[in-house]
Amino acid sequence: QVQLVESGGGLVQPGGSLRLSCAVSGITFSSYAMGWYRQAPGKQRELVAGIASTGNTNYADSVKGRFTISRDYAKNTVYLQMNNLKPEDTAVYYCNKRPPRLDYWGQGTQVTVSS
Repeated sequence: QVQLVESGGGLVQPGGSLRLSCAVSGITFSSYAMGWYRQAPGKQRELVAGIASTGNTNYADSVKGRFTISRDYAKNTVYLQMNNLKPEDTAVYYCNKRPPRLDYWGQGTQVTVSS
């Protein structure tokens, strides 16, 4: 059974930082590209950052220079370090494969950036 469990969200002030984690089980983690996605109220889900099995990364323009995606092969975990958070980063954040599989979406973790 495949499980992707996100954690680490919360309420943070503008300019603050959070680190999200995604624990992956049930797949050969090292073989797949992974991604962090987010969905804000009233908006479509979008890719925020991706990381290949080789470790190569890519980012949405809106988060370049502020977010860093990484993966720990020993722990089967993907991370998203988010710095200098802005109110427009408020969303539910999800991890999934790249490209995403419909049946792999988890509950996500809420990130709220507000003063």
